[in-house]
Amino acid sequence: MAIGLEQASTPVSHPAPSRRRPELDALRGFFLVWMTLNHLPTRLSDYFNQPLGFVSSAEGFVFLSGLLLAMLSIRRTVEDPQQMRDKIWKRSLRIYGYHLFMLLFAFTIAASVASHTHRAALVNLLNYYLAHPLSAIVSSVLLIYCPPLLDILPIYIVFMVATPPLLLFAARRGWGWILTASGSIWLLAQFGLRTWVHDLVVRATHLHIPLQETGAFNLFAWQLVWVLGLWIGASIAERDLPFNRLPRAIYFVSAAVCLFFMGVRHSWFGPQLSQQFFGLQLDKWQIGPLRLLNLAAFAIFLYGSRSVVKRMVCVEPFLTLGKASLEVFCAHLFFVFVGLGLLSGDAGQLHGMQAALLILLTFSGMFLVALRENSRHQQNGTPTVDSYPSDAASHS
Repeated sequence: MAIGLEQASTPVSHPAPSRRRPELDALRGFFLVWMTLNHLPTRLSDYFNQPLGFVSSAEGFVFLSGLLLAMLSIRRTVEDPQQMRDKIWKRSLRIYGYHLFMLLFAFTIAASVASHTHRAALVNLLNYYLAHPLSAIVSSVLLIYCPPLLDILPIYIVFMVATPPLLLFAARRGWGWILTASGSIWLLAQFGLRTWVHDLVVRATHLHIPLQETGAFNLFAWQLVWVLGLWIGASIAERDLPFNRLPRAIYFVSAAVCLFFMGVRHSWFGPQLSQQFFGLQLDKWQIGPLRLLNLAAFAIFLYGSRSVVKRMVCVEPFLTLGKASLEVFCAHLFFVFVGLGLLSGDAGQLHGMQAALLILLTFSGMFLVALRENSRHQQNGTPTVDSYPSDAASHS
């Protein structure tokens, strides 16, 4: 993904209006379905946990969210910066509201079920809250304590809040300095930046939250995925996508790289070239160097085969789910909590009818949430909060 840097320092020009791209809605819907099948405690999670190499739905969702936000906002950044700030920060506040709602559900209903039934899966998910409720509540509101499954929205909020100054800087000075700084922060993240910052936060707030309770995602590594999404999204809006300048051979090389990492992921090459052999180089939570290479190759390969990908994903339910991605994401978390609450003893997965019913109810519920949200916006005559410009006008 980090390619074409020789053009990155070119200041942002006034981009032409973007055409509506239903394939981007569909891709978001596809990533949501992929994420849900991976999170639900059924046998299907074994098959949907990084089946295409060291690429997950989380990276795709974060990257695509940044890409769409830049597509939406880059023209407004040039024409009306204050309106751009207000739109994005209002959106950030909305996401923060959803995050608080999910915390309320986790700390009341889910925690009550965990305490009374002693379901190991739920207890392990909320063990810090159950042991230190007051500290957990305060620190979670401050986005410091992030229980498993509830740690994606906090980093999304941080990225959203940081986006307006990034877009303003890019509009004036280009993307070169931003990409260099982002890459440098990612590099520092590989050498313990998160631990150092965590210690500073603990000393400043006196909230002694263990590092492992601040979420699985290394914010300082994952910001690179978001920034690259912003850059590519702005390039699409400007009709200056760096992928267009790549030699055709690069797409074949990217396909070969993806195939190699698929082989490593599924142990095709034996223990000498296994996931354990590469270790942290492929780590998901801090986006290790080889994982970053896999992500870049995957993005380039998808772009090179975009016509095939478009035909594959531009179908229901992906289109409908993708148009209401935030609400659908929260709905999927609710059903994952339900599934974890159904696990008994040391069981890690549901089987048989229980698993089938959970999957059916989950996707029915997600689709109904998406239909309701899309219908509400249509009745109000407003676009969905995640929509992007049509030829005639720009909405967000």
